[in-house]
Amino acid sequence: MRDIPGAWRRTAAGAGLLSPAGSPIPTIFAEMTALAAKTGAINLGQGFPDEDGPTEVLERARAAISEGTNQYPPGRGVPDLRLAISEHQARFYNIPVDPDQNVLVTAGATEALAAALLALIDGPDDEVVVFEPFYDSYAACVALSGAKLVGVPLKWPDFQPDLDELKRAVNDRTRIILVNDPHNPTGAVFASEVHDEIVRLANRHDAVVVTDEVYEHLVFDGGVHTPLATREDAASRTLSISSAGKTFATTGWKIGWITGPPELIDAVVAVKQFLTYANGAPFQPAIATGLRLPDGYFDQLAATLGAKRDLLVNGLQDAGFKVSIPAGTYFTVADAGPLGATDAADFCREIARTAGVAAIPLTAFTTPRHRAEYATLLRFAACKRREVLVEASSRLQWLSG
Repeated sequence: MRDIPGAWRRTAAGAGLLSPAGSPIPTIFAEMTALAAKTGAINLGQGFPDEDGPTEVLERARAAISEGTNQYPPGRGVPDLRLAISEHQARFYNIPVDPDQNVLVTAGATEALAAALLALIDGPDDEVVVFEPFYDSYAACVALSGAKLVGVPLKWPDFQPDLDELKRAVNDRTRIILVNDPHNPTGAVFASEVHDEIVRLANRHDAVVVTDEVYEHLVFDGGVHTPLATREDAASRTLSISSAGKTFATTGWKIGWITGPPELIDAVVAVKQFLTYANGAPFQPAIATGLRLPDGYFDQLAATLGAKRDLLVNGLQDAGFKVSIPAGTYFTVADAGPLGATDAADFCREIARTAGVAAIPLTAFTTPRHRAEYATLLRFAACKRREVLVEASSRLQWLSG
């Protein structure tokens, strides 16, 4: 493929998936999943649940199929889902959202992110500031757009950014500040002073804030997610992205959405309509049902995942890891340095074979510039059945001798 021209090369290079010979290479996720299958290791690498979501949501999808909801939905999304998203933003965050002007349904949050970046970036002089480590599609989409990715490292063990480093990263070339909060892969929830500085810098440099909030209902220990769009000084320049996959255990349905000011939504629509155009017709009314579930569902979701987090954290600590206690999401980051690790990727391969548990090296979510800061850190996913986490914790005790 080395002689095939096109944007694929810079996209693969941006994601760190271009070999020295110039050919694309598999992601670490694909490698670790294959290794888990080969060795029988418990796969705590990929962040998807191994249980179905709420019955009401699943039954509504089945009913929609039976009712004939099987053709193209409207490009902006089924009206009732757009209304349910509007209701959700008002109910949980007191954000007024017009379902006809301020909402766009997408093929998961990943398409929403891609469409927003492609819509708002206007050439190689533009920069996108991200918090590093970052969800792996960010670097690929920024590279595809032709812009420059600027990483602001998050610091072990609480994974908050240094505000002076953030200030240095944002300038008049910054087109987008991309904020993932609650944060994948670290499980961090950003402090209010981080939000303050993001908004101050965005206003000072006329940048758009794009927020990835797919873990919005997975904040633990009594914490509350606060979208940047709730702020009067940020709402006019913020696009908020979320999805159904994490909240309703329907990651394979790929139903996401983006909300924000009409002029920004219209710009994203101009690109999104030539990507998927529309998707998931019978799943859209099902997710509308999910968004209208009572508060008890969302409270129990966070409580259940919080308990699984505790189980995983205890297992990792007992095995000899140092652990960063996550404030939200599916994920827990552990330092394998005390166990003799010097390279996280090699250590992940080793424990899959020897301890029978697969994880993901945090270096898979970083740029080369900052990779050394995360050299011995691993990400584990807690979104599995309790008995799976118990077995994984038992297997990991092998590491402690």
